[in-house]
Amino acid sequence: MEMAGALALPRAFKIPQSVLVVIYTKSLDVLLIRRADSSEDFWQSVTGSKDAEQDSFEDTAVREVFEETGIDARHPSCQLQDWELENVYEIYPWWRHRYAPGVISNTEHVFGLRVESSTLVILNPREHTDWVWLPWQAAADRCFSPSNAEACLMLPHFVT
Repeated sequence: MEMAGALALPRAFKIPQSVLVVIYTKSLDVLLIRRADSSEDFWQSVTGSKDAEQDSFEDTAVREVFEETGIDARHPSCQLQDWELENVYEIYPWWRHRYAPGVISNTEHVFGLRVESSTLVILNPREHTDWVWLPWQAAADRCFSPSNAEACLMLPHFVT
């Protein structure tokens, strides 16, 4: 139903370019968050798509970390690292409606974010329902996404 004087705006599709940010502590504990929009036991690291094509992956990582966890990745106590890795994967069929017609794959750029073990986590309840810190191997075992699990397993190779 269209209201008089109101214009129907086209729905913006998600950009199939995203980030995966593995948040971890000095002792290699990894933060996992549980998705709110999944009925499964869907645990993951911070993920999210670019808002605009021209956005950098780094800016997207900083924005998504803050939106999903309340952590300021640019705070002096944090160390954001571009792991210079990309995963290209097929978008799950139940999420393809979020993308333009015909888009079936996504490119995911991987980052690590070292934080203090005392870092406060404040979830966005529309996106996530719970969080947990786990040793990196246990975190990999709990991740729903194979690319996320692989990133957790690679963590010791990127620690500086």
